[in-house]
Amino acid sequence: MADEDTPRRSALERALGVVTRVEPGEGVTALLLTLQVFLLMLAYSAIKPVREGLILAMHSGAQYKSYMGAVIAVTLLVAVPAYSRFADRAPRNRLVVGVTLFFALHLVLFWLGSAWPALRARMGLVFYLWIGIFNMMVVAQFWAFANDLYEEAQGKRLFPLLGVGQTVGAVAGSATAVLVLRQVGVYSMLLISACVLALSAALTQVIHTREVRPMRSRAATAPASRDRSGAFDLVKRNEYLRYLAAFSVIFTFVNSNGEFLLSTLVERASGEAVARGAITADGVKEWVGETYGRFYLFTNVATVALQTFVVSRLVRYGGLRVAFFVLPAIASFDALGAAAYPVLVVLFWGKVVENGTDYSLNNTLRNMLWLPTSTEEKYKAKQAIDTFFVRMGDVSSALLVYFMHQLLGLGVRAIAVSNTVLCLIWLVLAKRIVQRNQGSMRSAAAESSPTL
Repeated sequence: MADEDTPRRSALERALGVVTRVEPGEGVTALLLTLQVFLLMLAYSAIKPVREGLILAMHSGAQYKSYMGAVIAVTLLVAVPAYSRFADRAPRNRLVVGVTLFFALHLVLFWLGSAWPALRARMGLVFYLWIGIFNMMVVAQFWAFANDLYEEAQGKRLFPLLGVGQTVGAVAGSATAVLVLRQVGVYSMLLISACVLALSAALTQVIHTREVRPMRSRAATAPASRDRSGAFDLVKRNEYLRYLAAFSVIFTFVNSNGEFLLSTLVERASGEAVARGAITADGVKEWVGETYGRFYLFTNVATVALQTFVVSRLVRYGGLRVAFFVLPAIASFDALGAAAYPVLVVLFWGKVVENGTDYSLNNTLRNMLWLPTSTEEKYKAKQAIDTFFVRMGDVSSALLVYFMHQLLGLGVRAIAVSNTVLCLIWLVLAKRIVQRNQGSMRSAAAESSPTL
């Protein structure tokens, strides 16, 4: 007979068990965090088309887009230290709430600026730069907050559930843009997203209030003084964080190269369709749009299915030592496939699987890697790695494509072979990261265990 004093899981916690095991007392906070990241992704995804519309409406807008990745990376060299200074001064709940409302206020200012034709004509570049910083910083900050709330064992169980909120929020935001944008207009979408961000900020305070006692309990066993080092200094002096930074550059590098290969093969296939009379020259845009529409649809379906039914079970039964190698293995097969058979159908389905795994499994694991780090590293170093170093992966890809494709005239096979080499580096980094992570976990467990 079960002990009547043993806490039992509520109906909510049993329902959430479809995704992962939720222990008694964890359900409400886990659901609130899932809703919070859902709202963040809803706000961002709903205004992504606004970004594209504003910059592509400018003369040479497509050309400007190709340069903005480097501009965003340089701007992050200023934004990340500024965030770190604020993190040194503000309590965690005020940091997250304040930064979220700071970005929401910017959306209101963009909306107000759209009323002046002179400002509206120049808004595209500024808004593109702003959203490139906003989307990376608020998501990194959310996961820092979640890492700060949960112990290692809790995070491993519950992060897959939070990942469902992030995945579904992105899909819902895209659907909202399709359904609402035409009715309310481009600039009104900015106000809608600002309201969604404000609601997300309110949830942060609710969650903080619910969890303030456990957080204080953990804080009592932590060092009393804060490490006021800058974000990049924290990364520089910690070997584990340096590996995470290198990993962020490499996996983004590989993914961006893959997106270029897919775009090249789509462009080539559309030309072949015109040549054989399957479509007219005027129908190329529609054909490309339909192809990418199917690609995004299949990727979203794969992402939601993997996040809901696979991620938590793979982490539970395989652990980090198995799960962390899944994506680089898939990316390696994609690169080899593109090198051997550079045709659209091969890479199309390969990238569906790769991106679906990236957006679900890899996204969850990347955030689990921060569970054994200090509070300062969670908030400050994570900002540097999840923003600047990820963006440097995009910049590295742009430089590789320019050098190999534009200057040397090499084609799909050469870049696919380059991706194969990068995937081998990725696998080596993954091994080092898993080793350091397991070592950090054991050290943290030893420090927290009582001495006799």
